[in-house]
Amino acid sequence: MGQREDRPRGVQSVDRALDIVELLAAAPAPIGVTEIARELGLAQGTAHRLVSGLVARGWVRQDTDRRYAVGPAAMRVGDASYRTLGASAAPALREAVAATGETANLALLEGRVMVYVAQAPSPHTLRIFAEVGRRVPLHSTAVGKVALATRPRAAWAELLGDAPLEPRTPHTVTDVARLVEELEQVRRQGFALDDEEQELGVRCVAVPVQVAGLEVAMSVSGPTERMTRERAQQVVPELRRIAAALAGGTS
Repeated sequence: MGQREDRPRGVQSVDRALDIVELLAAAPAPIGVTEIARELGLAQGTAHRLVSGLVARGWVRQDTDRRYAVGPAAMRVGDASYRTLGASAAPALREAVAATGETANLALLEGRVMVYVAQAPSPHTLRIFAEVGRRVPLHSTAVGKVALATRPRAAWAELLGDAPLEPRTPHTVTDVARLVEELEQVRRQGFALDDEEQELGVRCVAVPVQVAGLEVAMSVSGPTERMTRERAQQVVPELRRIAAALAGGTS
């Protein structure tokens, strides 16, 4: 916060307002002014004034308990950002489909979930769909594991939350210690596998995409009879190459 105190008053206000929006975007549930002030090191009166201004412009919304969450204006900007990222990724996703024969996806970390922002479908009649805008857990998806592994290990517990990990299928890893071991392996090998952990009969492999300020993952997914474990590992070099080219184009 020290550097910001040297900035002109108007710039400080913009910084603080954006800090509030970013805090609310990362929060798992609406929070009150007292918590906002404490988390950001603001006087409560300052926090209340800034929040009120953000509410008036639609960047923040207030619920019936006088707690606050991201508002529709911020969501519209987020949607536009997703569309821009998705549009820029479209050629890379089509290339991934051509290289692997399976459906390719782009997802990014938003709070404690992954959001699919773009997809290119497989040419096969039997193929996997993940609707753009769909939110999926971190612990049971290849894209989620890649995003987690990209973050510092100290952030993993916060991102996974305090609630027990939900078993999406009988194959989902729900033991935190075992998941941490897997995330360490993901870091070492540079890719993650969803081995029927999110949906039965579906296997998915994902690699990170280096986009400044975001945790982005590219994946391909297919039915387990085509996307065997061996096949999933075979496509990793191509996915890495395509992801690196995409990262270069979005930097």
